[in-house]
Amino acid sequence: MTASRFLHEGRAYALLAAAGLRVPRHGFLESGALPFAPGEPIVLKGIADELWHKSDKGAVAFAPFETEALRARAAEMRAALGPEHPWIGGLVCEKVAFQRLAGLPTEALVSLKRDPDAGWMVVCGIGGLQADAWAALAPPLLWPVALATPEQALTELKAHWLGRTWLGLQRGTSALTDEAKLRTFLQGLWRAVDGLAREGVTLLELNPVVLDAEGLPTALDGVGTLAPEGDGAPAAPDPAWYRALVAPRDLVIAGVSSREGTVGRIILENVQRSSLKGALRLIKPGAQAFLGLPCLASVADLATAPTDQLIVSLPAAQTLELVEQLCHQGGGATVVYIVAGGLGDGADTEGLGKRLVACLETHRRAGKWTPALLGPNGLGLYSPDLDLNTLFIPDEKLPLRPQPGHAALVSQSGAFLITRLSRRPELGLRAAIAIGNQMDLRCSDFLRGFGEDPAVKVVGAYLEGFAPGDLQATAEAAAQLRASGRRVLLYKGGRSQEGMAAASSHTGALAGDAALQASVLRRSGAMLAERIEAFDAALSWLGAYAEGTPRRVAIVTNAGFESVASADLLTGPFRGAKLTEAETPRLAALIEAHGLAGLVSPRLPLDLTPMADEAAYLASTQFLLETEADAVVVGLVPLTRRLATADPAAFGPFARALKELATASGKWVGVAVEGGAIYDAYRQGLREAGLPVFLTMEEALEGLRVIASEA
Repeated sequence: MTASRFLHEGRAYALLAAAGLRVPRHGFLESGALPFAPGEPIVLKGIADELWHKSDKGAVAFAPFETEALRARAAEMRAALGPEHPWIGGLVCEKVAFQRLAGLPTEALVSLKRDPDAGWMVVCGIGGLQADAWAALAPPLLWPVALATPEQALTELKAHWLGRTWLGLQRGTSALTDEAKLRTFLQGLWRAVDGLAREGVTLLELNPVVLDAEGLPTALDGVGTLAPEGDGAPAAPDPAWYRALVAPRDLVIAGVSSREGTVGRIILENVQRSSLKGALRLIKPGAQAFLGLPCLASVADLATAPTDQLIVSLPAAQTLELVEQLCHQGGGATVVYIVAGGLGDGADTEGLGKRLVACLETHRRAGKWTPALLGPNGLGLYSPDLDLNTLFIPDEKLPLRPQPGHAALVSQSGAFLITRLSRRPELGLRAAIAIGNQMDLRCSDFLRGFGEDPAVKVVGAYLEGFAPGDLQATAEAAAQLRASGRRVLLYKGGRSQEGMAAASSHTGALAGDAALQASVLRRSGAMLAERIEAFDAALSWLGAYAEGTPRRVAIVTNAGFESVASADLLTGPFRGAKLTEAETPRLAALIEAHGLAGLVSPRLPLDLTPMADEAAYLASTQFLLETEADAVVVGLVPLTRRLATADPAAFGPFARALKELATASGKWVGVAVEGGAIYDAYRQGLREAGLPVFLTMEEALEGLRVIASEA
């Protein structure tokens, strides 16, 4: 018979009491002596397996304490429940007198649950019989235990309808408890999680939690679930995989065809442009050399001549056989990058993916050598330090040239990665990696890898879904990056029902609960962009400036519409910079010195009008950087003849001077060039100077808004 996974109320009370939480005095009738005086008001509860709602089954009775009468009533409950709910015992509980308010909910629902993706969560909202209806009006609070503290939870509870009611902050009410008691209660919940984890509990639901006569939160009911046998986290890959991936000393490709234009052939042509030319081999049965490169007969040859990185561009079934052979022989490649799909996704009709995962897990749990596996359905990576391009996109479609920098870009979607690389060629990168379906190496592994790489200051990630259990690990890795002074920028796709379905069909990913994921990730300190355009804009800013969080922004432009529109956008987490009384006349003098008196008003946002030239822009930018502004956005509508936009010899020095002002001040300067394609060279010149450049003022400010919302 399968062991029950039901956590009954008696056991729940014991776990709560062990954490120092208030529970009613209680005891089972079957245990003998009970802590009640004759005639004392009590509650009798019939405790049975899988009985979640006792009152619905007539298994709750209010009566004076009298042992024999209670035994008889418990026998009636047991008979009524029948074989559907195997009897555990009659639980006798203190009848707790609790506080109420007319017309306002005072009962809470608290859940302690181990989410398979997010880890342990504390959920707190309005409870009682109408809990579902109240949840629509006052959504429950979600606290990831690993990322939130009881003190942070108390701050949020005080702002919630429930907390306001308990503390007497609603109009016309008086306090039922105080902050000290609520803080102690929340601290007890955090302690309780440790006990639940040790006991193998996955869910403990307390409904209702009430305030007793002294204002102490008290659980009047508690039920939950236990984890099945063998429920555990997957074994971790060897951390050496990260260096082998982004900075391999040698590389092997399997699946290179003699036909031009095939996936393996394109990968080879791209890799041959790197500095790995002398450390590149192919697996090619029956050939000693191919296209001038040395060949191995099979993956078996890697047992005695291993490689850092093996790229496999073979059909799914052959890929599986290759990885199984590597594991069987106990060596050959530190990291394996799998290009093909058809493993664990919608195209896998033979269970190849399950077989592959089982192979890796079996070897790791046994302590045997196992390669780290990236993919399947991986498009490749780019590592500027080695000019290493393993993407299967031809060079004429995506010409990548080394632009080393402090940003790392990781994407579950290969198409997202390459379109970012195409649109932002100026972005200074440590690495850009398409991670595919995360069958082995997961998002959290990459964030941890970047965390060990001192060259990485900013991480941008596009995700469609999390591998099982990886939401919590990703959030914890993001929190570690933030703790070390690094930045994490995320875009999470698959937030709608349609998006979830699309993500599942595309990558086999579980998009999951969007609200839960967003809550967990924001608490980690990561920045979440709601739109891809906002992600791009924020990444451009962070690619230029790894440090700082601008919240006071100054605008200088030569167009009235930019001035007005930007003023409308300077709300929320940041605001427009302001001038002091002493700064206003200084700005007026600057305007006059550049022949703009009578045309330009000395106020912010600063509209220089189309009569401004580069010198006026530079002087104005320098002035604004000396004010309280953390960042200056320079709006350039280039259609005026006062700006030299066609000749690099003219606009190049202007671009470099703007960047020098930013560097000297330690503040951020970005540029919006609102014009058509004929000004692309002008934009490129500004980018080459190291400035973040945007098509519109709105784009520039939207990126800053994402960064300003960083926790």
